[in-house]
Amino acid sequence: MDDAFFESFYMNINALVVTYNRKELLVECIKALELQTLTPSRILVINNASTDGTVGFIKKSNLLENSKITLINLDENIGGAGGFSTGMKYAFDNGADYVWMMDDDAMPHPKALENLMKYATSKHIYGSLAINGEYTAWKTYLISENRSVNLKEEVPEISEVQSLPFLGFLTSKEIYKSIKLPDTSYFIAADDTEYCMRAQENGFKIFICGNSYIDHPKAEYQEFNVLGRTINYVSLPPWKRYYDTRNRIFIAKKYFGIRLYLLTLPSIFFRLLISLTIEKNKYQQLKAYFFGVYDGLLKKGGKRHEQRGFI
Repeated sequence: MDDAFFESFYMNINALVVTYNRKELLVECIKALELQTLTPSRILVINNASTDGTVGFIKKSNLLENSKITLINLDENIGGAGGFSTGMKYAFDNGADYVWMMDDDAMPHPKALENLMKYATSKHIYGSLAINGEYTAWKTYLISENRSVNLKEEVPEISEVQSLPFLGFLTSKEIYKSIKLPDTSYFIAADDTEYCMRAQENGFKIFICGNSYIDHPKAEYQEFNVLGRTINYVSLPPWKRYYDTRNRIFIAKKYFGIRLYLLTLPSIFFRLLISLTIEKNKYQQLKAYFFGVYDGLLKKGGKRHEQRGFI
């Protein structure tokens, strides 16, 4: 921490929230952002064409009376990737120095942004720590310690990591100018992973800040050991399984070279076997894997789950 922290009080920091059909959670997230000890210059809400009365609910809550809150209503649901891309572009094109990104189910602690900015510079990406009680919301791999941790007390105040989700994700205008926006072709799933990999390819590092807390539901997954390799399996509905599978291939095709065939496709096959063993909707799961692989290899991006017969 140095003079840069004190300068952060004068920087233009936009908090960016992408929402879809979770109006109650959205309002609580906005209220948590209003209570930050380091106040964002703008709270930018991207409404992904919600159908649950989100706009009316926000107006009724009187949140829009706060001049720092900007609500952008999209005409169609363009997914998390599209929402974050839209919001990031708007923020930086309208004077933001930093953008702090999150989903509507994120509940930042009052000092989350302040503690994050104690370490942040424009040269790298920084992230708040998503927690659920004493646990991290998902496993966090610490590069310097060469291990994954799942207790919040195990995460240092600052530590380099491989990637971060778009949940408490802080990026700068300098990085935006260098690597542009999240890839909207992902729609949902792994758009944040791809953005981190793109940043690293361009010389930027990724850091987690262990005392910048955001409450978030804990990810539920099962671990399977296959030929000495650990596969973290998350139970997903077929429409999400489609994007999870397709976008894994998108990333592998772009960054992994031959490992697409040696690691990514075999791991997808093992996930398929697990799905066919433990999931109830086996046919729909099989269909999701098939079209995910097919569209991934042919680079068919965007919102496609309805076209592929998933609801």
